[in-house]
Amino acid sequence: MAESVTHTHVVRRLYRPDLAMFRDHLVRLDADTRYNRFGLHVSDEYLGNYADLCFAPGSITYGYFEDGVIRGASELRMFPSKDLPYHKDAEAAFSVETPWRRRGIGAELMTHIVLAARNRSIGTLSIFCLRHNQAMLRLAKKFEADLKFEMSDVTGRLEARPPSAWSLWHEFVDNTLDLGSALIDYQGRVIHNAKQKIGFAS
Repeated sequence: MAESVTHTHVVRRLYRPDLAMFRDHLVRLDADTRYNRFGLHVSDEYLGNYADLCFAPGSITYGYFEDGVIRGASELRMFPSKDLPYHKDAEAAFSVETPWRRRGIGAELMTHIVLAARNRSIGTLSIFCLRHNQAMLRLAKKFEADLKFEMSDVTGRLEARPPSAWSLWHEFVDNTLDLGSALIDYQGRVIHNAKQKIGFAS
């Protein structure tokens, strides 16, 4: 009888030390997933350059980690709203490696994006989606309580509820824990790489 394998996973915000891991995740995306994500066929070099943009000011990126490796990611990019003074609009994007599809990872990532967008008073949240991308359309349907989607271009408008003390506290606590986890992960990678260089890696 084969032993069952238990995988540990976590979704957390990504920081600059996670850039290399995030870039590796994007490069692992197969051709179809890349096309669905970007709307065109893109090279590894393009993805490497794109990864840098996801850590620029005005951008928030979350990663789905399984056994310490990023297998899915969501991005939130904010810019001044055209319709609401002193508010912001945003674009969101998602990517999940093919072997990890249909596990609810997109929904986990979307939950973080919706919370971050609401806490920043985002008015309109645009999500790029090709018409044949049924996975993204199903994901949008799951969040119809929080977002009203115009399915012609998959643009979601957040309900007008303002951020609450709970939503702000929830994200603050998550981000604090995420930063601590990111620093621990980074320290572990530095130690591991140092051991490899001197020949002591297991």
